[in-house]
Parts: sequence; structure tokens; C-alpha cells
Amino acid sequence: MSKIFGTLMKTVYSVGNIPIDIKQRRLDPIKAQTKELTKLLKRASSTAFGECYHFDRILQSDDIFNAFRESVPIFDYNSMYKNWWFRALNGETFVSWPGKVKYFALSSGTSEASSKFIPITNNMLSSIKKASLRQILAATKYDFPLDFYDKGFLMIGGSTHLQYNGTYYSGDLSGISAAKLPFWFEYFYKPGRKISKTTDWNTKLDEMVKKAPSWDIGVLVGVPSWVQILLERIIKEYNLNTIHDLWPSLSAYVHSGVAFAPYEKSFEKLFGKPVVYSESYLASEGYIAYQVDLNKRIMQLIVDNGIYYEFVPFNEANFDEDGNIRPNSKSLTLSEVEEGVDYAILLSTNAGSWRYLIGDMIRFVNKEKCEIIITGRTKQFLSLVGEHLSQDNMNQAVENISNELKVQINEFTVAGFREEKYFAHHWYLGCDEPIDKEVAIKKIDEHLKVLNDDYRVEREEALSNLYIDILPTHVFYDFMEKTGKIGGATKFPRVLKGKRYDDWKDYISSMNLEK
Repeated sequence: MSKIFGTLMKTVYSVGNIPIDIKQRRLDPIKAQTKELTKLLKRASSTAFGECYHFDRILQSDDIFNAFRESVPIFDYNSMYKNWWFRALNGETFVSWPGKVKYFALSSGTSEASSKFIPITNNMLSSIKKASLRQILAATKYDFPLDFYDKGFLMIGGSTHLQYNGTYYSGDLSGISAAKLPFWFEYFYKPGRKISKTTDWNTKLDEMVKKAPSWDIGVLVGVPSWVQILLERIIKEYNLNTIHDLWPSLSAYVHSGVAFAPYEKSFEKLFGKPVVYSESYLASEGYIAYQVDLNKRIMQLIVDNGIYYEFVPFNEANFDEDGNIRPNSKSLTLSEVEEGVDYAILLSTNAGSWRYLIGDMIRFVNKEKCEIIITGRTKQFLSLVGEHLSQDNMNQAVENISNELKVQINEFTVAGFREEKYFAHHWYLGCDEPIDKEVAIKKIDEHLKVLNDDYRVEREEALSNLYIDILPTHVFYDFMEKTGKIGGATKFPRVLKGKRYDDWKDYISSMNLEK
């Protein structure tokens, strides 16, 4: 079967014998976005949302982009749920998308404590499936052997078990998607439906470790921290040198959710041969982008697959000090953005999201090709006194000192607080090797001054002190387990604020760790 499937995959892609809506096409992104917005407005014009905001009038406008952003306000989760989605959750039809919503993805992100109910429609599931196939097919451009396409795909996500309350199903997006897997993919899908339904992360981990020798894995998919934990457990359990001793065909790792750079050195030690790294951008609200060139760690925005995008410059004019969007913030269309600027992204989708602020920030590296990188979260930044320290700045500084000190720093987080009449930052680095704390914080400070002019200025003014603690990496994961956020797609927040910071400090104190 492997040679048949591999030959089929390579052949149909190379000769273009794939449905035009599946294969990634060269297209005009502005025209594609015009088409997507038009389709979305037409489909939803008969919904309560569409009637409220006069979608029929917007469709008649000469400038559909401008008419749309002038007629429809920007929504965050709270406002979208309070005004619209709660009605769909209660079983009402034609609320913000035609028909009845049968599935809701539970999502809390890294900055919110309570679960969010994100509507998932059949149209959205079709779009996710289409984008996933595109990413798989894009790999045929690379010189993988034919039998690579018959190897297992180990997908490490949240539990695929769905709760049913008599009206709708709810659970992790991976569970909703797994229920709609194409029949032919069942052969490749690991760890299989039974293990995937397990709700307890540690039990699931034990089961995957037990089954690992019976699998022939070619592709890993998942958030780096949890994939790393699994691979380390397997290597230890079977006394391996690297994971390739067990899975010699492992050739690709598809990661998402967080910047991969802090984990790369750790993964290199787990692998015995080169592995291709590929990034994807799949949120509960839709499949936004994926890496199309495996030689460049940059993703390409998917502009023709059920999502219309807008971009809000992430600056003080549009966002307050807590990362909340200000009233009357101005959004930009794809034709209006600039390269090298951080934007909060708004989505309007075929799941009934409209001008919805998902909380992620992106930056265009190449506007013409719609190539982007994720730079952080709107609420995962520090700007106590105008230092405007982004998650991208933090990632880069930690990567730099990791390289300079020749240590692995897999996790970190930062908090800011008032200290008498001045302010301070407290860094927590997760590292299992000896580090001189004073050297580490000095180097972090030096790198941030180079990366961020605002930070450099404020370090001479109101940002008076920096503190640092070096903690065993497991402390970060233990805290996540204690707070019910272990495994799957959950990530440790790079910035701690409010109650989350208080809980973290209490937890660290209770551990009696040597600082």
C-alpha cells in the first residue's frame, strides 16, 4: 500500500490532478479576499447578525471592504458571546451563520482562565480539512521517499472525547476534527481513536509510551513542550539513544502554538537524523496559515478558504496598557498593511465570527506573498511604563542567551510590577543546567536594549530593577497540571499578570525551591 499511496500522492500533485479548491494556487490575494468576504456576506445575510448589520446593503456597495468595516463593529470574545454566540449555544438557528451550530470548541488560550465556546460549523470543518490537505500535499515538493507517505502521523493534541448536552457537542478542536477525519486517513492516524479520547493527560502519555514500539511514525504533530515530554519518556522507557532508534522513518515535525526556537536544541538531541520542521497556524477560529517553503520558517496566509482578514496596528492608539482594543480602532485590509509592523488580527469566518479579535499578533515579512510570522499575543506583552516589550522581543532575547551560554531554556515567563515609585520585571527561566543568574539577567537586559529602543530608554528612567529565578523545567509543567492546563494544545503564558501571577508566586513559594 505504501508505494501505491506514495506514488499516487507524488503523481497527482506534480501533474496538477487535484481539485482546484484543494491544491494551493497562485492567486491575487486581494481578489481572493474580495471573493471570500463577498461569499461570507451572502451566506450570512439571512442570519440575525446579517440582518442587524445590513449585509445586503454592504454587498451593494462599490467599496465592500470599507462598507463592511464601517457597518460592523469589532468584537472580542466577550462581546461576541454576550450578544450573539450564547443564542447559538442555546440551540437557536441562523444566529451568525446559517443553520444550527452542532459543535463548539472549548478554548482558553494562555491568558484567560475560563473556557470559551467557539462555534465550529460544517463549513469551517471543511475549510480546516482542505487546508490540512494542502499542507500535506505541499510536502510532495520535497524529496521524501515514496514510502514516507505510508508512515504514521502521530498527532498529540487534546482529548478527542466530546461532551454532548442534548443540544450540542463541545470539546477540543482536535476532537471535533477527528470526528470528521476522511476515511483514508484512519490508516495513518496515531495514536488512534481510543487513546485520543483519553481525557487525563498522564494516562494518555502512558498509553502512547506503551504503544510506541508498534508504530512506524513519519510525521509528528503537536505543541513543542508536550511532544518533547513524550519523546523523552519513550527514549527513557526503551533505553534508546534517540527516537530514530525506534522510528527510523521520522522525517517531519509540524509544530504550532508557540515559537519553536527555544525548543530546537532540545529536539536536536532527541533526533538521530535530520528532521524537517514545519509550522502551522491553526486556531480554534480557523486555519490561518502554514509553512509552504520548508527552507524558510515563514508561513503563508491562507486567503481563499473561508476566512476574511483585517489587521489592527498594535500600538497605543488602538490598544490600552492591558492589551484591550480601544473603541473606534481603525483596521486595515490586506492591501493596506506594511511589512515589519505588528498587527492584531481580526477574522470573519464561515463559522460565524465577524471582525473577531482572536488575540494573536502577526507581522508581514513579505506582503506580496502574504508571508507572516506570529509575534505574540495582544495580552502577552509588558508595557508598564512604555517599554512596549513584545513576546517576539522576549523570545529573541532568550534564544540569544541560550546560544551564548550553551544551555537549553525550554520555558520562560516574565511578570512586571510596581516597586515603590518605580517598576520592575521578574524573569523566570526553565533550565535544567547550571546558569549564573547575574550573567543571565545582564545578557537578557543587553539584548532587549538592542532589540527594543523603548525598553532601552525606560531602563534608564522608570524601569529600575530586573529580577530572575532559574527553575527546573518541570516546575512550569507541574504548575500547568495543578491549574488544569496540562497537555494537548495548552501553552505556558510568556507573560504573567493579575491572578495568574499571584498563583504562580504562591506555587513557587510552596515548592521551597533553591533560588
